[in-house]
Amino acid sequence: MTDPLRRFGDFLISLGLVTEGQVREALALQPLTGSRVGEALLSLGYLTRGQLQRALSLAVQKGDALVLDRPPLGEILLGLRYVDEGQVAQGLEAQGRSGQRLGELLVEHGAIDHRQLYEALGLQQRMSPTLPPEPSPGVTSARPPAPVNGLRLVVIDDSELACALVHEGLGAQGYEVTCFNDPFLALEQLDVLRPDLVLTDLDMPGLDGSEVCRRLKHGPRAPVPVILLTANDADERRVKGLREGADDYVNKGASMEELGARVESVLRRTRETERLRRLFARYTSDAVVEEILRSGDVVLTGEQRVVTVLFADLRNFTAFAESRPPEEVLRLLNEVLGQLADAVLECGGTLDKFLGDGLMAVWGAPVTHADDAALAVSAALRMHEALDALNALRPEGARFELGIGLNTGPVLAGSLGSTRRTEYTCIGDTVNVASRLCAHAAPGETLVGEGTSLAVGHLGRFEALAPVRLEGKALPVPLFRVTPQSNQALAAARRP
Repeated sequence: MTDPLRRFGDFLISLGLVTEGQVREALALQPLTGSRVGEALLSLGYLTRGQLQRALSLAVQKGDALVLDRPPLGEILLGLRYVDEGQVAQGLEAQGRSGQRLGELLVEHGAIDHRQLYEALGLQQRMSPTLPPEPSPGVTSARPPAPVNGLRLVVIDDSELACALVHEGLGAQGYEVTCFNDPFLALEQLDVLRPDLVLTDLDMPGLDGSEVCRRLKHGPRAPVPVILLTANDADERRVKGLREGADDYVNKGASMEELGARVESVLRRTRETERLRRLFARYTSDAVVEEILRSGDVVLTGEQRVVTVLFADLRNFTAFAESRPPEEVLRLLNEVLGQLADAVLECGGTLDKFLGDGLMAVWGAPVTHADDAALAVSAALRMHEALDALNALRPEGARFELGIGLNTGPVLAGSLGSTRRTEYTCIGDTVNVASRLCAHAAPGETLVGEGTSLAVGHLGRFEALAPVRLEGKALPVPLFRVTPQSNQALAAARRP
C-alpha cells in the first residue's frame, strides 16, 4: 500500500509545485525532524506557504480519492481565513515556550473563538492520513447516500477550504451544493443553475459579498434569497450587505447545524413570499405584485384613496344562457371573462371581483400610479378589442356586446368582511356612479364620469353628452363617451 505521506507528495508533483527529487529530499528529512511533507518542503524553500495552503484546499475537494498528509492546525485556520500569518507565528512562538496546544493559545490570545477552533479541528480530522478499514466479506463499505431534498444552493467563497466545508456540511443535509471561488463566474452561471438560495462570503477580493448581493438583487434572479457568510464581526460590513438585500448572515464559526437551520428558515420565508406573490397575481398585474412585495407600502385596512373604478357587463348574455346547456354557458363565460380580466391585469389594474356576467376592477388601490385613470380607459379599449376578436370566431347566436362605465374619485379602500372571510375592495359614491354608468352604457359603448374625463382629458377629448340622472343622485351627473378619436390618443399613450 502506498505511504499516505508519499501520496501527498505525489499530489504536489501533479500540481507542478515540486519535483520528484524535492519530495524525496523532504521525505528523507522526516526521520530526523519529525516534520510532515508539507512542512519539510516549506523549510527547504521548495514551497511557499500560500502554495501549500492552496494544495491542501484542492486536496480537500478530492475527498476519498486522496489520503492527505494531515495538515497542521495553523494551515487550516489560515485556509479558513480566521487568522493571519502573524497570529499563527505568534502562537507557534508561544507554544515553543509553554508547550500548550496552538489552538488553545490562539483562543487565549483572542485570535479565534472556540467554535472556530472546533471547526478547524473537525476539518483537520477529516484530512487525517488514517485509511479506512478493509470491509468484512459480504459487507459493503460504501457510505449511505445523503438524503436529497431537491433544493439547489450556490456557495461563493474565495477560500477553497471554506467551500469544501460548506459543501460537505450542507450536502449531508440533502442540498445540492455548487461552489465557486470566482464571484464573477458565479453570477454568470446563476441563470443556468437557477439556485434556490445563494450563500456568499462577505470578504472577497475584487467583488465582495455586498456587491454580489447588490448585483443579484437588481438582476433577473432578484427573488433568489442570499445569506452572507462572514468571519468579520464589524457591524457596518454586515449592515451594508443586509441593506443591499441579503436575507440573513451567518458567522463562519457557526456549526453546520446552525447554517442548515438558517438556510431552512430563509427558504421557508421565501416560500411564504412566493405564496403571497401567486395569491396577488390572481388579482393584479405582475408589476403591481412586485411593487407590493418590494416596498411593502400597501395598506390593506380601510383608508381614503383616489382611484378609478371600472365596471364591465356583457349585454344579451342572459338570453343566451337561457337557451344553452349549463356546461356550454359556463365554458363561454369563462372564456370571455378571462379575456376581460387579462385586459385589466395587462394595464396594471386590480381585479376586484367578478359579477355574474361582468366584473369590477380598480386602479389606484392597493398601489397608486400617476396614470391610473389613463390605464383604466386603456383597459376598457382592450376589452372591446378582445370581445370583437372572440365574436369573429363565433356563430351569430353566440356573440356578445359589452357596456363599460368608469369613474374617478375618492373611495374607502380596504378589507371588508368578518374574521372568517374578508375581501379587499373599494366602497363609496365613486364606485356607485361607475356602476350606474356601466348600466347606462349602450352595447359597445364606454362611458366615463367627470373625474375620469378631467384626469385623462389631456390625452384626447371625450365626447360630452347631456348630464344624466342616476339612481341615488339628487342632481344630474356629467357624462362623457370615449370616441374613436380618443381611442387613438389613448392607444398611443398606453404602456408598452
